[in-house]
Amino acid sequence: MNAPWKTGLALALSMAISYTVCAVLYALWPEQGIAFLNALFHGLDFSRLQGPQSYSAGTFLGPLLVLSLWGGLLGTLFAWLHDKLQG
Repeated sequence: MNAPWKTGLALALSMAISYTVCAVLYALWPEQGIAFLNALFHGLDFSRLQGPQSYSAGTFLGPLLVLSLWGGLLGTLFAWLHDKLQG
C-alpha cells in the first residue's frame, strides 16, 4: 500500500508542470492558443474574451497555487479511496 499523499503530490506536480508549459506557450503564441481553445471546445469563440491584459507573476502564481493544491488534495483522496476499495 502506497501512502496516498505520494499520489497527491504526483498529481499536484503534474498539474503545476502542465500549467506552466501551457502558460509559456500562450505567452509566446497567444493567437495560436486562442485558436487551439476554439478547436478544443468545438468552435466556441474565445477570441471575444481576449483583451489587452498584462500577464504578470500574480496572474500566473495564483492559478498555479490553486491548481497544485487542488491536485494534491484530489490525488490524495483518489489514492485513499483506491486503497480502501482494493480491500
